[in-house]
Amino acid sequence: MTGYTMLRNGGAGNGGQTCMLRWSNRIRLTWLSFTLFVILVFFPLIAHYYLATLDEADEAGKRIFGPRAGSELCEVKHVLDLCRIRESVSEELLQLEAKRQELNGEVAKLNLKIEACKKSIESAKQDLLQLKNVISQTEHSYKELVAQNQPRLSLPIRLLPEKDDAGLPPPRAQRGCRLHNCFDYSRCPLTSGFPVYVYDSDRFAFGSHLDPLVKQAFQATARANGYVTDNADIACLYVILVGEMQEPAVLRPADLEKQLSSLPHWRADGHNHVILSLSRKWDTQNLLYNVSTGRAMVAQSTFYAAQYRPGFDLVVSPLVHAMSEPNFMEIPPQVPVKRKYLFTFQGEKIESLRSSLQEARSFEEEMEGDPPADYDDRIIATLKAVQDSKLDQVLVEFTCKNQPRPSLPTEWALCGEREDRLELLKLSTFALIIAPGDPRLLVSAGCAARLFEALEVGAVPVVLGEHVQLPYQDVLQWSEAALVVPKPRVTEVHFLLRSLSDSDLLAMRRQGRFLWETYFSTTDSIFSTVLAVIRTRIQIPAAPIREEAAAEIPHRSGKAAGTDPNMADTGDLDLGPVETEPPYASPKYLRNFTLTVTDLYRSWNSAPGPFHLFPHTPFDPVLPSEAKFLGSGTGFRPIGGGAGGSGKEFQAALGGNVPREQFTVVMLTYEREEVLMNSLERLNGLPYLNKVVVVWNSPKLPSEDLVWPDIGVPIMVVRTEKNSLNNRFLPWNEIETEAILSIDDDAHLRHDEIMFGFRVWREARDRIVGFPGRYHAWDIPHQSWLYNSNYSCELSMVLTGAAFFHKYYAYLYSYVMPQAIRDMVDEYINCEDIAMNFLVSHITRKPPIKVTSRWTFRCPGCPQALSHDDSHFHERHKCINFFVKVYGYMPLLYTQFRVDSVLFKTRLPHDKTKCFKFI
Repeated sequence: MTGYTMLRNGGAGNGGQTCMLRWSNRIRLTWLSFTLFVILVFFPLIAHYYLATLDEADEAGKRIFGPRAGSELCEVKHVLDLCRIRESVSEELLQLEAKRQELNGEVAKLNLKIEACKKSIESAKQDLLQLKNVISQTEHSYKELVAQNQPRLSLPIRLLPEKDDAGLPPPRAQRGCRLHNCFDYSRCPLTSGFPVYVYDSDRFAFGSHLDPLVKQAFQATARANGYVTDNADIACLYVILVGEMQEPAVLRPADLEKQLSSLPHWRADGHNHVILSLSRKWDTQNLLYNVSTGRAMVAQSTFYAAQYRPGFDLVVSPLVHAMSEPNFMEIPPQVPVKRKYLFTFQGEKIESLRSSLQEARSFEEEMEGDPPADYDDRIIATLKAVQDSKLDQVLVEFTCKNQPRPSLPTEWALCGEREDRLELLKLSTFALIIAPGDPRLLVSAGCAARLFEALEVGAVPVVLGEHVQLPYQDVLQWSEAALVVPKPRVTEVHFLLRSLSDSDLLAMRRQGRFLWETYFSTTDSIFSTVLAVIRTRIQIPAAPIREEAAAEIPHRSGKAAGTDPNMADTGDLDLGPVETEPPYASPKYLRNFTLTVTDLYRSWNSAPGPFHLFPHTPFDPVLPSEAKFLGSGTGFRPIGGGAGGSGKEFQAALGGNVPREQFTVVMLTYEREEVLMNSLERLNGLPYLNKVVVVWNSPKLPSEDLVWPDIGVPIMVVRTEKNSLNNRFLPWNEIETEAILSIDDDAHLRHDEIMFGFRVWREARDRIVGFPGRYHAWDIPHQSWLYNSNYSCELSMVLTGAAFFHKYYAYLYSYVMPQAIRDMVDEYINCEDIAMNFLVSHITRKPPIKVTSRWTFRCPGCPQALSHDDSHFHERHKCINFFVKVYGYMPLLYTQFRVDSVLFKTRLPHDKTKCFKFI
């Protein structure tokens, strides 16, 4: 160890030993490497060769690693037995496998038979259900017929009187004329349709003296009126225009009386005639005073007490807009309620009426008694005191700054021009109208002009003098639009006006605007109202309003449409009995001949409402298929629906108060054939669907090779005259149901949603019931209204792209709603749904009803519609503000009410969920 240490340390004298050690180490390493190489290479080669040689040997005994023959293994007895058992088991297994496959085939055949039996059972159940429904409906129809216990009567044959009839027995005095003794009912049977014959004034001498503007306006109105006939022999009423006369024309009473007596159908006393005098100027004189009119009715704006026959003659409004429509943009809004002045009055009193009446005595009787007390001095003093008190800002002027307008004695003359008076009334909350000083002057053209101007601009009329005869006073309830105060109460007028609440004041202003638009505004409204009053007095029902004739586009139907599982799958929801009868139209209106008698007061005297535009509008229609809405159907009858809490029976029936009913789908489309076909297919199997009316809004006809789906109900494709969104709401004659489901061609609604909306609408027939809700909002910075489609806790509109409404509103939209609104819809190709919501809210004063929680209903993948345009919302903002100007106020009402099924999101046991699904 020491020596090795020394070598490592390089000790001296050990150089030879070190070289030996190194050489020895190298020899050892070389030998070791060679040995390992031999072992790792040659030994495996030798072993491989040896083994291969053994396997290739010929002697069987030398095969050490090869397999032995099977016979050698089976030489032992028990080994042979095991082999036989193995072979037997293999055979049995093969047999069992064959039997298993055979049994599987038989099981498959039995499963097919079971499925076929199940389908047969379901089909039999459906047939049984249909038979039960047919039996139930037949029994119900039989019970209805038994309950009526009266036959359907056809209209009687009209019997016309002789052309030269002797006439009625003369009344004791001409002032005693009333309908029962001065009107010939035999010429106006209930089924006559109220034909009216209008004389051509140009054929008579007095026609050359008529104001050309009045005559032209009247002739145009008469030609367009639905009651006017050219056959004088069948006419119920005869109308002759005698005024207004031109300024220089002077026609003596005797001459006018002689010319009236020479009318071809005057028949000695003029029964069933109406002498019409329309005043366009405020100084129009009483043309028919001292003229014997016989049994003819007189309709004019000026009457003396000795001349007027209550319940027979008519007080009409002055004709201001003769040949033009009112400009709604110039009419002030109805809000704010309070204006600058509490009340205003401008006028100058004319001389006493005493000498005038004494000089112009009636041909029938003398004026007797002393003139009544004149309260005009007290009125002047009281009103000046109110103005001086400064309690409220009022404006009263009893002397005109310029020359007063000519007027009758004791009448307060108008001051200034019409434009100046309107500007003052726009600043007035109330407008005073002081009756003539002598009550024997019942009404004058100047007094009627004050009333007309006040209603036009929204100033609530306050009439001082209860003896004044207001226009159509026997059929209009003026207390809802004006205040009529006796002159002795002039000291209490200020207190009375201040005591009115804002809500009452707004209601009176809105009713006054309604009366002005409906009865006073145009020549057509005046003439139609005169005819309507007379027709109502003699109890003849109004003629049905015309329906829009549908020009059908021929189309080819293909195979039956399949049902979209996403549309039809309603889980365990029972949509009601399957329809097994042909389409069922809504019953026709059966109360036409009693409506005038039973609903007279309600029809004429109520504020705008769902029952009050027809028949008292100048259009005078009774809708042909709106039976329940106008009449008995609006009440609640204990028919249909379920008894209290009877969920299953209620759900299986349609529900509501009408035993059976269907609805019509109206779908507007424009050159989107694929989208339209998909939408129509989704309606397949929809219960209570009467028919589908497709409004083809494109000038290009559908493709000739287009195959329309067969959905089990008629599909009527209607061609329109022009591309207009207003076509959506035309009252097509093909719509035979009261309920209309207006739906876009890309709307995506499930059957259960549609059925639920229909059930809700049946409980609120005067409302729009639909799915997508919207609301309006006030833009404070810009002081204007905005349209908003964001999600909100409240709404004021339901879009008619998926909504139910009554066909009644289709008539109102197309024929009664101001034309300016429809023109704007055509201009923007937008806003028709907003216009319909405005109309219904204005009529009912109720908001729409939203059903379900859905806010969108567009189908995925459909082409973009007009609503996706960038200018869409900007145009809708403009529409809302324009509609507000036309109506004079914002009719839309907010609501936070939404309808869902009774047990919406209510946890119930599984066996109870079927019984309580719908309201």
